[in-house]
Formats: sequence, structure tokens, C-alpha cells
Amino acid sequence: MTLISPLYNGAILLTVSCTGDSAKAGLPNGISHAKDMLPPSEEKMEERGQWSNKLEFILSVAGSIIGLGNMWRFPYLCYKNGGGAFLIPYLIFLFTCGVPVFFLETALGQFTSEGGITCWRKISPLFEGLGYGTQVIVTLLNFYYIIVLAWGIFYLSFSFSWDLAWSSCNNTWNTENCVEFQRRNTSINQTINLNTTSPVMEFWERRALRISPGIDHMGSLNWDLALCLLIAWRGILGLTLPGAGIGIQFYLYPDLGRLSDPQVWMDAGTQIFFSYAICLGSLTALGSYNKYNNNCYRDCLSLCFLNSGTSFVAGFAIFSILGFMSYEQNVPISEVAESGPGLAFIAYPRAVSMMPFSPLWAALFFIMIVFLGLDSQFVCVESLVTAIVDMYPAVFRRKNRRELFLLVVVLFSFLMGLIMLMEGGMYVFQLFDYYAASGMCLLFMAIFETVCIAWVYGADRFYDNIEDMIGYRPGPYIKYCWLFFTPATCIGTFAFSLIKYTPLKYNNEYVYPWWGYVIGWLLALSSMVCIPLWMAIFLISFNKDRIQLLITPSDDLPKTKREQERLLAIFTPETDTAKSTNGYFPVSETDSNL
Repeated sequence: MTLISPLYNGAILLTVSCTGDSAKAGLPNGISHAKDMLPPSEEKMEERGQWSNKLEFILSVAGSIIGLGNMWRFPYLCYKNGGGAFLIPYLIFLFTCGVPVFFLETALGQFTSEGGITCWRKISPLFEGLGYGTQVIVTLLNFYYIIVLAWGIFYLSFSFSWDLAWSSCNNTWNTENCVEFQRRNTSINQTINLNTTSPVMEFWERRALRISPGIDHMGSLNWDLALCLLIAWRGILGLTLPGAGIGIQFYLYPDLGRLSDPQVWMDAGTQIFFSYAICLGSLTALGSYNKYNNNCYRDCLSLCFLNSGTSFVAGFAIFSILGFMSYEQNVPISEVAESGPGLAFIAYPRAVSMMPFSPLWAALFFIMIVFLGLDSQFVCVESLVTAIVDMYPAVFRRKNRRELFLLVVVLFSFLMGLIMLMEGGMYVFQLFDYYAASGMCLLFMAIFETVCIAWVYGADRFYDNIEDMIGYRPGPYIKYCWLFFTPATCIGTFAFSLIKYTPLKYNNEYVYPWWGYVIGWLLALSSMVCIPLWMAIFLISFNKDRIQLLITPSDDLPKTKREQERLLAIFTPETDTAKSTNGYFPVSETDSNL
């Protein structure tokens, strides 16, 4: 029979299936299969592979998105931006950007069966820079995300003693300002001077980080942190502590005045992108291993609401503990702890130290922290490796070459991460968190992703591809988000954040030197510049009459069943006995997408 290969723009390619012996198929003597004609080097190329079942995909994506972004970053951004006020822009971004882009990237990977770079090359060569930009972000994320796991392991190593090191002021690293708040006592609180600190705070800054005065004093490497292993998990109960209701009220009741601050909107948007792992290429990489007919739409909706639900519950845990600490110290909850990445390493340890069998709860909690971070880190590394391997399959799909490349990526990321484990490393960590792998660069990527799919490739065309994969068309809301709501929301937030840009301050106090901000902007621009740079190179190098090719999808993308029926109707001879229906020749489910 005659089969129609994938094609675009009327470039028709026909292939004839071979049956019978090699002579009848036109193969040389001694060759029984077309594969036998390949050179020896081609025979050794390994298959790309697929998930063996749906559960593997679900658990992999869940492990990627439900991680430290839920337990560490979401509560800290809530605390930083006024508690409940942060939830309003968070929910707006969730439904206009988070869910639509999450589904877009997963479906794109499943449709193209390609990693984070080559998928864009197939959709529109002009937008291939999108893939390079996302992989730059993933590379930078690999440098600093794993540092949180090192902190978790460090705390875990101090959890195996009956008296937890952060629960008292009797340690060598404590200062004379350290005060143990065991109970609310007005007479004591009136005599406490304003410079008092808690043992939890001093353990974090003086023992764990050994933090230096600034980024220009990097100091020596903290070897105990550098040697930490990565294992984690969690357990915490905070809602029964006295004062917990104060924290929950701060969490749920918004300060609407904070909504005029562009940084609140910026943080809400970037938290959605960070927590949902979108604009990183990781969802595309995971989706690319799906079977073509997997119902990725249903999977994505379930995973999105599971992810945000986890973040919301984590917020209850954090703010109930902050309310308890506010009750103890008799200070406003907005002043009870630093509003930085270390918030989870202050609030959670304080809570477990108040529980019966506190070493057990501390060990369980920090084991959970490492496990949450590990699976997310695995996916970040896999995203980068998949993207590069799909770019150069002839090089890396050989025996042990992929594993060797993976080793190189891990070693390089480890060495770069050591910078953030020095005494001044926390300031470098903040630069990466504020500029490199979150913020404006993620919004910038989302704008171009939706423009490429919805306006260049075509939203209706992509909906046709999705219908061919899952058997029905999703509701129109997602399509309208791709066309209008998502790019408009991202453009507005991006522009607003540029106009109202506020330089980073560590713990809202320390001001970086000028060269520190230069490094931060270079980190942010390193990913964003990939898109216009790639477009400029292509537009300059191509003749004007060939510009159309830059926005033409690849001819080896899967064709929908309807397109194959139409092509069969065109090329089937009039004498063919097959019966047509309205000019189409039906194609069975098993014959489609060959």
C-alpha cells in the first residue's frame, strides 16, 4: 500500500512499504531488511525510549513540580509580600498563565517527541532561540537549586541529638543577644532589648551559613555544607501551637494596599513559573516520552491543582508557626523572622523544637526537604541532558555517551555551586534567585512561547494536533489564554516590573555593590538575549524570498488523522475501490500517524 509521510506546504513525499523477500522489495542480495543497509555506526544508535506506563509520567511530573518551591519559596514570598495579598495575584497568574502554559509545554513535548530545543526548531525555526534561552535558565537553576538541599542535609545532621542545636543559646556560635523564648512573659519582654535574636536565627546565620558582612567578603568555603549528602523528607504539625491563629489570619486576610506594589505581582508570576517548572523545558522533555495518544490534558489539570494545593497547605504550616513565634516574642508577625530564602529553615526548625520527640520530627522533616528537592533536581538535569541529546542524537545516543555527558553536567554544576557555600555565598545565592532563574526572564520566555504557538504556528492548528492526540478538543478557555490572556498578563507584568524595578536587598537591609547588580543583570540577560540574537542571525543569513521557511513547521511532525484522509483522497487513483466520504478516504486508528 502507499503511505503518506508527514509533510507541509504541499511538499508531498511518498514511501512504498516493502513486502515479500528482498528481491521483490528492490533490496540487494543478502539484505533482508532496509535497516541492514545502514552503516555499522548507525546500527549502534540507541532508541529514544518512552514511558512504559502513564504512572511513570504522572509521578515524574509530580516530583518535578511538587518540591521546594511549595515548601520553601511559596511561604517565603507570601511572608515577604504581605501574606494574603500575595494570594490574589497568585491565583490570577495561576489561571491565566500557569495552567495554560503548563499544558502547552507538555502537549508540545508529546506532539513533537523532542526535547526543549529541537521541539521549537520543528514548530518554527525562527523561534529556536526559545529553546536555548530555557536551557540557559535550567543550567543556572542547576547551580543554585541544589544548595537548598545542602542546607537541609546540614540541619539533618544536627537532628540526631536529644537537645536540638537551634533550640538553645548554650552553643559556641551564640552571642550575648541570643534569647530563648519559651513562653509569653510580659515582664521579660519589656526588659528585652531590641537587638535580641532567637537561637534558631543565630544557628541559621552564624552556624549554618557563617554569613559574611557582604558579597565583597566571600571568605572561606564551608566544608561541612560542601560535604552534605542529599536525602530528605518532612513532618510537621503547627496548627495546635498557641498564637497559630495570628499567623493564619496574616496568611488569609490580604493587605489590599500591597497590590499596588509591582514586586508583589512580579513575585506571584515568577512563583507560578518556578513552582510549575514552566519555561524551563522540563515539561517538554517529560512530555516527549509520552505515547502519542496519552491524554495529557487531563493529566495536566490534575497535576496543576495538586501542585497549588500543596503550596497552599504549606502556607498554613509556615504561617501557623510564624504566628506562634510572634506570640512568644510579642512582636508583629511581619517582623518575627527574616523575609528571605532561609524562612523555612527558621520557622520549621522552631516548630519541631517545640514538639515531643523533637529530634525524630526534625529528622523526618529534613529528610523530606531533601527528597522534595532531589526529584525536582533530577528533572532539571534531565531537561538539559534531553535537550542536548536530541540536538545531537548521532553523538550521544551511543553506548555510555549519554551517561558520560550526564556526569559532566553534574560535576560542573557541583563545582559552580561551591561558590554559594562560601561565607559570602548566600549573597550570590540571592542574586541567582532574584535574577537568573526567576523574575523577568521567565515572563519573557512565556511571552514568546505563546506568540509562537498561538500566532505563528496557529492556536487552532495546535488544537487540531491535541484533538488528534487525546481524541477531543479541550475547552476554548485555554486557547484564548494562549492568544490573549497569557501574553497580555506577562507583557503587562514584565513592563510594570521594569518601570518599577527595585534593586535586590538581602534580608531587606544589605545593599549590594554596583558590580553585584551588574552580575545579576548579566545572569538575567544571558537567557533573554538568546531569542532576539537567534532571530537576528537567521534573518540576516536567509534570503528575503526564503524568510517564510523560518516560520514553517518541520515536514516530519505528525499529521492528524483528518490530514492523512485528505491526502489519501488526493493521491488515490480514481479506479481505486476504496470508498470516499465527502472527498475523504477514512484512515483507521492503527494506520494514522505512520
